[in-house]
Amino acid sequence: MKASVIVPAYNQARYLPMTLDAIWFQDYPEVEIIVVNDGSPDDTARVLADYARAVADETASYASGLDEASGEVLRTLHPRYPRVGRELRVITHETNRGLSNALNTGFQAATGELCTFIASDDLLLPSMLSDLAALLHETGADFAYADMHIVDDPGNILRRFSLPDYSFEACFCNWYLCGVCKLYRRELHEAHGYFRADLTVQDHEMYLRFAMNGARFIHCPKVLANARIHAGERQRDNHSSANKARLYRESSELVRLARAHLEKTPSARHKD
Repeated sequence: MKASVIVPAYNQARYLPMTLDAIWFQDYPEVEIIVVNDGSPDDTARVLADYARAVADETASYASGLDEASGEVLRTLHPRYPRVGRELRVITHETNRGLSNALNTGFQAATGELCTFIASDDLLLPSMLSDLAALLHETGADFAYADMHIVDDPGNILRRFSLPDYSFEACFCNWYLCGVCKLYRRELHEAHGYFRADLTVQDHEMYLRFAMNGARFIHCPKVLANARIHAGERQRDNHSSANKARLYRESSELVRLARAHLEKTPSARHKD
């Protein structure tokens, strides 16, 4: 099954090539990458154009043999980017429309049976898609999620963020603990809608909505992504200092909604 990876991009041009490489070089066979440039005033447009040219034209080589007669070390030239099973699409918002709208643009354009998104400064580890897709296939679950490393700007690992095995209570009634490194069936959007533009916690609300409507979640206890923080905290976009109070307020309201749902639907306590 094809996996669609959405990358909402706003003013993080310096990280984009690393983020996109980490998706391109996944060991999963068929990947659709959809970048939504959400009206970035920095070099995002140029970086994306340069990346597309590199995907089409750049080559690399490796030492592959020795010519005994000449003593020359032979090199094999190959395209830098594998072409089979990969597609890169760039969608541009002429003005900034916010993260939810960027995500919705990307997911509504996606064609993969499986889907996910990654922040434009984070990194997927090479087996992320294949590990989570295999788990979905093996268990019949709708939504798989994994652990991550928290890294700083240069990429130093600060700590492992280990998430709980899934229960509605553990993942939604204490705090939001399942949705950063994830892969899920795109049909969930077709059944339950997309991201709300009025929230800073759009992923939390979206996945809680999935869960409250019966989606089956499964945890992979492996680190499969690096989530980047800036200057000691995630100081970009919805996680900026200016938005933090609102983000915590909205998250707290969703935790209370989940607790109320659990009280009304005791069977949710046992769903996995």
